[in-house]
Amino acid sequence: MSKNLTTREEDYSKWYNELVVKADLAENSGVRGCMVIKPYGYAIWEKMQAELDKMFKETGHQNAYFPLFVPKSMFEAEEKNAEGFAKECAIVTHYRLKNDPVNPGKLMVDPNAKLEEELIVRPTSEAIIWSTYKGWVQSYRDLPLLINQWANVVRWEMRTRLFLRTAEFLWQEGHTAHATRSEAIEESEKMMNVYADFAENFMAIPVIKGLKTETERFAGADETYCIEALMQDGKALQAGTSHFLGQNFAKAFDVKFANAEGKQEYVWGTSWGVSTRLMGALVMTHSDDKGLVLPPSLAPIQVVIVPIYKTEEQLEEISVVVNGLTTELKKLNISVKFDNRTTQKPGFKFAEWELKGVPVRIAVGPKDIENGTFEVARRDNLSKEIVSKDGIAIYIKNLLEQIQTDLFNKALDYRDTHITEVNSFEEFKEVLDGKGGFVSAHWDGTAATEEEIKNLTKATIRCIPLDRVEESGSCVFTGNASSGRVLFAKAY
Repeated sequence: MSKNLTTREEDYSKWYNELVVKADLAENSGVRGCMVIKPYGYAIWEKMQAELDKMFKETGHQNAYFPLFVPKSMFEAEEKNAEGFAKECAIVTHYRLKNDPVNPGKLMVDPNAKLEEELIVRPTSEAIIWSTYKGWVQSYRDLPLLINQWANVVRWEMRTRLFLRTAEFLWQEGHTAHATRSEAIEESEKMMNVYADFAENFMAIPVIKGLKTETERFAGADETYCIEALMQDGKALQAGTSHFLGQNFAKAFDVKFANAEGKQEYVWGTSWGVSTRLMGALVMTHSDDKGLVLPPSLAPIQVVIVPIYKTEEQLEEISVVVNGLTTELKKLNISVKFDNRTTQKPGFKFAEWELKGVPVRIAVGPKDIENGTFEVARRDNLSKEIVSKDGIAIYIKNLLEQIQTDLFNKALDYRDTHITEVNSFEEFKEVLDGKGGFVSAHWDGTAATEEEIKNLTKATIRCIPLDRVEESGSCVFTGNASSGRVLFAKAY
């Protein structure tokens, strides 16, 4: 099965595309630029969703749902936001089809069914949500308003890739309103930290927390906080963003509240989101030339058991032992699958589960039953061990925890060895075209320099790290004064 996978060395992009399809995560659909997320891929997304949802609720947020359609006039209310998304909007202009008199059997748009006002298919929901908040907020007692929605959005992308960039994708978007500026900033930072915690502890992906430059900031935000991850090909991927919106949307939609003194004030806002692009991050951070490598926290199947037998009697004998082990593992909240299909040989099964990234594989044959042992194989480093059946359930539990930790440490080591400080533009280009990764360089703080570097190298400023050292230096490109280093990289 996996032997047909293009290697990362040969063509990283092709390897990624093939792996997503062959591992049954997703496929291209009949709608250009849109994807079908298959059951195995959706099971991973559901695990992400469940964990994030729990984290949101633990920080006081509630789920709601808002319309898919946004009236054009409403969308235009916050000018920067509308301008930022204008080129990606899908627009509904009519509401009915009728039979085409020229082409029998075909349908045409009914010209008499034109909408009075065009509707935008949401590329993001700030406009519809803030227009709703106007009716929800009257007094300081109504604040803070902490709402999240799980939804789909449409951004009309011309060049698409499964999970990384599609015309329609799934995500969550939080939208909150606060009485003070400091509360809203605290919320923006808190949600960035929730995302970082999720990425590192569940996805086993190390991230850098930082601020976006004004050029890279969310349209309509005063500040954008982000987490940036590094993929195995040395390119960065924005894994989550949290925006401090100031009072921009409150003013655009007239969302005011009476403070404790009875004085009218505009609320302060935030919005924050992660999407199915995290699936792409998961694939590109850990997987290898044999297929997916999934961290146990997010694997739909954590353990697969494959019987090795020649006769029906042997399979029956193995099944009795496996059923006992399965019960033990389930008691420890470990998801397990006994692959007792009689239509496929063990070699095929090994290759299939390897391709699908199941963290632990157990093989059981007549000899194992005789010896009271199991053969246990790790997907992450492909090592195998013969383990006694006594206490094996606890052994597997500990092994899964070890795999989770090892995957994070491996990715962290790769990330840390791919952050390179440079002090000249020649060095900058050399690192970018050579080993890649994050290039830590002084920048003079101007959009013009940022744009020029991007045009010459395709590298963008991924973030101004929150933990950066404030130090005076010279901009790597212009030689002008700089107050600290920022992280550049080529990115998805």
